[in-house]
Amino acid sequence: MIQDYLNPYESSIQGIKGAVCQCLIFACLLLTTSLPSNASQTSNHKWITTWIASVQGPYPVGNPSAQPNQDLTFPQPAKGAQDQSFRMIVKPDVWGKTTRIRLTNALGTQPVTFDNVYVGLQLSSAELFENSNQVVTFNGSTSVTIAPGQWAWSDPVVLPFANDDQGNPVKTKKVALLDGRKMAVSFHVVGTSGPMTWHAKALTTSYISPPNSGALSKEESEKAFPYSTASWFFLDAIDMMLPKSTKVILNFGDSITDGTASTMNTDDRWPDVLSRRLHRQFGNKVVVLNAGIGGNQIAGPKDYSLEKPFPGGPSSEMRLDRDVLSLSSVNLVVWLEGINDFSKNGNASVDVVIAKLTEGVRRLNQAGIKVMGATVGSALNSTSAAHGTQEQDSKRRALNDFIRSSNIFQNYVDFDQVTLDPATGEMRSAFVPESTTGGPGEKLHPNRVGYQAMGAAFDLKVIGEMLGIK
Repeated sequence: MIQDYLNPYESSIQGIKGAVCQCLIFACLLLTTSLPSNASQTSNHKWITTWIASVQGPYPVGNPSAQPNQDLTFPQPAKGAQDQSFRMIVKPDVWGKTTRIRLTNALGTQPVTFDNVYVGLQLSSAELFENSNQVVTFNGSTSVTIAPGQWAWSDPVVLPFANDDQGNPVKTKKVALLDGRKMAVSFHVVGTSGPMTWHAKALTTSYISPPNSGALSKEESEKAFPYSTASWFFLDAIDMMLPKSTKVILNFGDSITDGTASTMNTDDRWPDVLSRRLHRQFGNKVVVLNAGIGGNQIAGPKDYSLEKPFPGGPSSEMRLDRDVLSLSSVNLVVWLEGINDFSKNGNASVDVVIAKLTEGVRRLNQAGIKVMGATVGSALNSTSAAHGTQEQDSKRRALNDFIRSSNIFQNYVDFDQVTLDPATGEMRSAFVPESTTGGPGEKLHPNRVGYQAMGAAFDLKVIGEMLGIK
């Protein structure tokens, strides 16, 4: 179906004037792109999403962590990328022999053309393993133009470094085992992109060529990519062809799921901890995804458009279609949100948040996706300007009472219990000092120690039963 390849991002369309214009843009897009080939689909395998980055923006609207100065990389943010190449470094939770990628212009204001698209295996920094870079096509073409509010899946790409000569996974020193390795997705933006769709808080270093440096994506050396960034641009999903029995857990939330205050480039967010525990228990029968956006809310902002963006991205209600339902084969969502709704920036009532959360869970259940609730940790006395009040804490505790007692969830994980200091009502002191750049922390985001405790709070037997895996 065409929506498997091109999906309108409904909230961004509101910011692009003229329904007739939208129809023309969409019609033109259908002439230049079509359904990806299903040649790799077999009776025993299907597309499974194994990496995502929920997008926000447009750049520079967002909440990046440890971001290098981007003034030389993007001298004029409104113009976006200017004839330059990107090398986005990402870690698929599970690797397969065949992959496809999703490029997005969900929050752009003009069509963006990408060409010279490649996927390769990162060696270190922006350097790739020799001969690992593979050409990516879109409906057989080496370029694709994506209209504002749209995204596009690529054709299947066979990864020769994932196979031996007989097509079996490599298990020798010829190529390092791929578990835990990172993929490099490289592409060139033709001309000027305009406002860029991005995920601000990657907590992973990626690389970009200088403005007007041209198509350098094919290069496997690091020389072509002198500039670094702690964000992901234009890329928001990767699929692998995996056994149909593979189960997918998507962790949906705000900056505490996104990983604020965790360690750069070491995958220390609580979903990463959960992933490692699950793989140790169940192998590659399960995939874990992270759909957190720093600053995200359940109920707000009420209005989100290209003319009125919000650093925390669109509300969970507005992004469920794009960030969950449009992905391949999601089975279970762990939903942790609410603290931002009760901040000075959100100031929502408990009843409104519960109503929006309930409606979101209903939509997921209707799509056959189970939902596990997650209690919200304390931000009491936080030094963050928008957080820390007694009113916020009272609302948070009321939301947690609902999560623990409601029958809308198939189960819940009690993050509040493992992060709370009962004596003070604040976050446990060992979880406060920041792990990203150092410093005292702000009693809102857990550090590496706190995220480890959160990831360890799950009962793996319960998850296995919910997913039907052993």
